[in-house]
Amino acid sequence: MNIVLAPDSFKGSLTATQVSQIMKTAIGDSEGIFNIIQKPMADGGEGILEALLSSNSGTEIPVCCSDALGNKIKTSYGIINESTAVIETAKIIGLPGVPYHKRNIDNTTTFGIGEVIIDALDNGCTSFIIGLGGSATNEGGLGMFQALGVKFYDKLGVEIGSYGKDLLNFHDVDFNLLDPRLKKVSLKVASDVNNQLYGRSGATFVYGPQKGIMKEKSQKYDDAMKYFSEILDKNNSIFKLHGSGAAGGLGFAFLLLGAQLFKGAKLVAESIQLETTIKKADLIITGEGMTDQQTLKFGKTADFVRELAEKYNIPILLISGSLQGDMNALREYFDGCFSIITSPLSLEECIIDSEKLLYEQTKNVIHFMKTIKNIKI
Repeated sequence: MNIVLAPDSFKGSLTATQVSQIMKTAIGDSEGIFNIIQKPMADGGEGILEALLSSNSGTEIPVCCSDALGNKIKTSYGIINESTAVIETAKIIGLPGVPYHKRNIDNTTTFGIGEVIIDALDNGCTSFIIGLGGSATNEGGLGMFQALGVKFYDKLGVEIGSYGKDLLNFHDVDFNLLDPRLKKVSLKVASDVNNQLYGRSGATFVYGPQKGIMKEKSQKYDDAMKYFSEILDKNNSIFKLHGSGAAGGLGFAFLLLGAQLFKGAKLVAESIQLETTIKKADLIITGEGMTDQQTLKFGKTADFVRELAEKYNIPILLISGSLQGDMNALREYFDGCFSIITSPLSLEECIIDSEKLLYEQTKNVIHFMKTIKNIKI
């Protein structure tokens, strides 16, 4: 029996690769003959680097760059298929890397993303896959552009800084020193966010609060983002594209550089040849930390995998950390929905025991399936 494992991470406890490996171990410890194919997934945020490296036998490249607060950190990006760089925004300028008391978009920058792009270019990369989820920034890619050579000025012609607060003083731009290598590369950007750059459904008003924006500054930042896009994009069309508001406007910056924007799960699936693998499957197992109607509404990883299973009429099971909301709605889409929580536990206990809980529930599911007469294992 061919079983494809394509889970997302269990955020806060297990990476997608760990989830996949635990499932594989549990199935392997069950009686039966199985061919297990691991295809850990991600949706463009945390975990995209690990997912693509593990499925493509890539190389992790250490790099020193600026984090969201401008401090130098040691982190990494990946190279797959010899010349494709994989950059995970969350690992460089991610919100979890900023202490709660320091979260303030005045003081965050995307400069580190540009530094990592330069490092990848220096290492011969000619194409990029960039996951935009989880950033702590809201400056439209101002810092990244500066790291790539672009100059920005205030009304007096003085060069401005690289942080969110500097966006409020932006007046003019000079692209003449933009790294010329960028004209020859392919840019693919993964995001699960559809927001446009500015407006009430834009980056500042929707995501600014969780990044520490002061409420009285929201309109000023939104107006600054509008002016920023009008000056940089002479056609004034990119700002309204779905995803331009991702990562505090970093989506807009990449679109301006000629990037193609993809739903995160779709881009990851294409990169790891998930659909080709699924065609030969007898069973698919996916999962995530918490599943509810949002999984279906916003096309998150588990739902994307489900769509592929449905396309080829292959049974699909969902094993998640928890299940919430309308269970009937979930059962309409998945052939089986299971939570790893089988007894009253606190959230902390669930996180601590997540590996054991996932292992046991996966074994339970496989054991049950072996009792169903019309499924041969």
